[in-house]
Amino acid sequence: MTKEELRIVYMGTPDFAVETLRLLVENGYNVVAVVTMPDKPAGRGHKIQFSPVKQYALSVGLPILQPERLKDEAFIEELRSYQAHLQIVVAFRMLPQVVWDMPPMGTFNLHASLLPQYRGAAPLNWAIMNGDKETGITTFFLTHEIDTGRVIQRRSIEIADTDNVGIIHDKLMTMGAEMVCETVDNIIADRVVAIPQEELMTDEPLRPAPKIFKDTCHLDFSRTVEELYNQVRGLSPYPAAWCEFVSPEGEAIGVKVFEATRHICNHNFTPGTIMTDGKKTIEVACSDGYLQLVSLQLAGKKRLTAEELLRGFRLTNEYRVQ
Repeated sequence: MTKEELRIVYMGTPDFAVETLRLLVENGYNVVAVVTMPDKPAGRGHKIQFSPVKQYALSVGLPILQPERLKDEAFIEELRSYQAHLQIVVAFRMLPQVVWDMPPMGTFNLHASLLPQYRGAAPLNWAIMNGDKETGITTFFLTHEIDTGRVIQRRSIEIADTDNVGIIHDKLMTMGAEMVCETVDNIIADRVVAIPQEELMTDEPLRPAPKIFKDTCHLDFSRTVEELYNQVRGLSPYPAAWCEFVSPEGEAIGVKVFEATRHICNHNFTPGTIMTDGKKTIEVACSDGYLQLVSLQLAGKKRLTAEELLRGFRLTNEYRVQ
């Protein structure tokens, strides 16, 4: 069977999934349909917004399925009508067995971690927040338990000390698209020897990658400088770490922090104490030094450097952070 004969159904939603779909289409793979999330209202005007994958699929004329429920009989029958040999999943929902078990050649997923580490919804964020020096991508066949199927391919990259999740996301998005095409080629050529994840485990404890919530993003300045620095990197540019500037009168102003630098040292200040010259720099005391806030955004305002923010916002050392 050739790649032109192999019938592929592709499943994905965000920007991360678009690059893979684009590479499949532009390299002549036979994508017969795309499954993505239903349209949803967004923004202040609640204008209906298409997912990035839907936008691309429309631009190249691919059939699009947008089920509310993946077990819906009408969706199952429509999906079955495409007679796919293979299904590919990139950044989509958890599939029921009736879906992932449908094609004769199986369903495989591209996951943004070196499985079995970081099973879950936010592997890149957690790898950086935990201070890892390496991450990567994995293709694996789907099975009952989330992110536990047999591994087809893995590839790693270094995480530089200054990388944030946006930088690593873009690198893995490109690398992942290429590896999906390689995986399809290997499946067509019957070269795949899928490895159970149990055989890839080491003595290192497995770390999960649960969904990111607002509380996950809150900066607690009683923690170490290194922990806070990694938290900022692991959440930048989206959804972004946050804290609140509290005025001497007790008024709290929400602040997103996109970039920071570290200053590890001994001091006698209470964590959360602000140190600013009122012109260029904003530092916040942590348990073992200071976190300097380099790029930030006050609630309802645009993103600015600390110097730009201080030109229009009178921040003093009487403020504190919580």
